[in-house]
Amino acid sequence: MQGIANTTPTIRANAPPAPAMRSNKRKKQTRGKWARRGVWSALGLGAAALLVRASLPTPVAVDVQVLRRGPMQITVDDSGRTRVKDRHVISAPITGNVSRIDLHPNDTVERNGVLARIEPVAPTLLDPRTKAETAARLAAATAAAKQARAALERARLSAAKAQRDFEESEELARKGAISSHVLEQAQFERRLRAEEVTSAEFANQVADHEIEIVRSTLRRFAGGQADEFAVTSPARGRVLKVLRESAGIAQAGTPLLEIGDPAALEIVTDVLTSDAVHIQPAARVTIERWGGSTPLSAHVRYVEPSAFTRLSALGIEEQRVNVIIDLDDPHEKWAALGDGYRVETRIVTWQAADVLTVPSGAVFRHDEGWSVFVVEDNVARRRAVEIGNRNDAQFEIRGGVEPGNVVILHPSERVADGKRVDVR
Repeated sequence: MQGIANTTPTIRANAPPAPAMRSNKRKKQTRGKWARRGVWSALGLGAAALLVRASLPTPVAVDVQVLRRGPMQITVDDSGRTRVKDRHVISAPITGNVSRIDLHPNDTVERNGVLARIEPVAPTLLDPRTKAETAARLAAATAAAKQARAALERARLSAAKAQRDFEESEELARKGAISSHVLEQAQFERRLRAEEVTSAEFANQVADHEIEIVRSTLRRFAGGQADEFAVTSPARGRVLKVLRESAGIAQAGTPLLEIGDPAALEIVTDVLTSDAVHIQPAARVTIERWGGSTPLSAHVRYVEPSAFTRLSALGIEEQRVNVIIDLDDPHEKWAALGDGYRVETRIVTWQAADVLTVPSGAVFRHDEGWSVFVVEDNVARRRAVEIGNRNDAQFEIRGGVEPGNVVILHPSERVADGKRVDVR
């Protein structure tokens, strides 16, 4: 038994690992090293990206608008006031003791209706000199009446011709021989001549009334009437103002009351003379802030030929001129308006149906011309533009940009050519 050898291998505790085990451990160490390098590389790239981003310029936030073609108009805006077209101030024709006037504003008066009564104050009422002056007044009133009748006849002839011209223009317009503008002008002439006839008829009535007053005064000197004089109305209308209500002695020519027709209103607005030269008769007018829920339509009748000086709110002297405007809407729509009411007028001096416009806040001066900023790929590009007509809100663009371009509104000093922008 002692001669048999022990063949079982003996393993030592501190023996080195096998080659395969050493290889796996080395691979694990290598992978860990590369993973750590990848993490540090990613962190470095992220920091570099942050530095690059921080060094880049910050885009400027801007408001923009897309350009479109559409209608545009230029207006002259100012405040105005209403007034009765044909008004008549009733005055005392002779010196005497005027009785109390019982009429009140808005009362209706008929033609030849008694408005006031005058009692004599001796001896002035029977003075021979007053009689001679009254006779001279009769001659003047008769001449004025003849002139009023001639003016009425001329107005009627003009109205008849305007009616014929309108009918001919209407027939030609149906055949397409004339434009709608010519037809509108003929319609305006017809309406204007008709209004002239109305005013001439009123003036003729007033002239006849003046003759009757003077003749009545002369009859008094002949003793054909009682010692009392009745002041009558020259035409049918309404009382606008009572200028003298209490009884008392009044000199000849003292205003007693005003009468007129409140349904025949016109509007008077004063504008700068530099604006008035662009206003044409028959120009379209919009009446706003008159108290109603919707604006009123009107047109310019004429611009007065003489201007006047007025101080502005800033104390600056301005040359202004009155523009007379007629209402086009029916009386039922503006029946609440009265004499002397304040309104806002918007007179059209130019208009176009299809033009390229840009907001006034997008246009700015550059060198000797005008420019806008156009947004292209989130970059501002300055474009020189050619402008035409302008109003408070828009500019007409005749060149430099096209419909569909995006322009920057109210560009600040930070916006420059080539600057990146952030569209809000």
